[in-house]
Amino acid sequence: MSWFNRRQSAVLGIDIGTAAIKLVELSWSGARYRVESYALIPFPQDLMVDKHIANIDIIANAIKLAVKQSGTKNRQACVAVAGSAVMSKVLSLPGSLIAEEMEEQILLEADEYIPYALDEVNLDFEVQQVSENNAERVDVLLAASRRENVDERIEVLDKAGLKVKIVDVEAFAMENAVSLLADQLPDTIDKPTIAIIDVGATMSTLNVIHECRTVYTREQAFGGKQLTEAIQCRYGLSYEDAAFAKKHGGLPANYFSDVLDPFKTALVQQMARSLQFFVSSSAYRSIDSIVLAGGCSSITGLEQLMKQNLGISTFVSNPFINMAISNKVKPQSLKHAAPAMMIACGLALRSFD
Repeated sequence: MSWFNRRQSAVLGIDIGTAAIKLVELSWSGARYRVESYALIPFPQDLMVDKHIANIDIIANAIKLAVKQSGTKNRQACVAVAGSAVMSKVLSLPGSLIAEEMEEQILLEADEYIPYALDEVNLDFEVQQVSENNAERVDVLLAASRRENVDERIEVLDKAGLKVKIVDVEAFAMENAVSLLADQLPDTIDKPTIAIIDVGATMSTLNVIHECRTVYTREQAFGGKQLTEAIQCRYGLSYEDAAFAKKHGGLPANYFSDVLDPFKTALVQQMARSLQFFVSSSAYRSIDSIVLAGGCSSITGLEQLMKQNLGISTFVSNPFINMAISNKVKPQSLKHAAPAMMIACGLALRSFD
């Protein structure tokens, strides 16, 4: 099983979110990617607790439904563990080492950096580049996660009838998907620093990417669930009815001023604090662009509010913007789902490593 760039046959990108399963299948058609199939299947709240699967069977059934709805025949998958469940370290090693020697050296150093016995973790590494400080050494990215984080994802996909070929990291998948946004990013910046704000149901994740590499990740327990609960409290609805009304409408006219606007303001304030913490504690003194992703990113006015309050170019992500689309995929539905599909797209891109 691979975490990094090993040549693979085509895989489904399966993103197990905190409130939905996202599936993407890509192929290469002519000179661009093509969306062969996709699905977005919501599931009940509290089935994911701190990015751990609380109910294997229900999540497996949601994945089965996603596969069925998508119409794909592919049964090989790439799935990801949360960035918070992964320990990563960039090591500097002699560039003259052959593969076997490098692996031995990495295992020795991993034992020093990882606070668990090595037989309790899954780890992998990737040689990234020649060291900037010494041309005779190379930078090697080491990533490790406790086996339970990996095993539960393998188990749930196995129960869904899929075979896991690659276990990735959500932050790396997001990094991979940024390459699909080239036409949306400003072309006047030579080496941009991009903040990806992924607002999900229960978690918001900030990934900062500089020169196509993730340099910072932070998760916060704030997402669409807070908006649903605010609707529930304000209008005396059940959680399920509040979630339906949030998605499909039908709420009183004061919903926008009394509930939605305060939620948007709170979200922008949360992200502003995270960005300020990053800028003040890192070597990167500015953010060139903000990319909004996740199910909440399409909330009307959020993009403009973020830009207005932070003074940074902001846009809602669409990883499918330059892709061909299979005849069995409905373009309008795909466009609506696009911001939530960034991680799934990044995982599906492993088909082409």
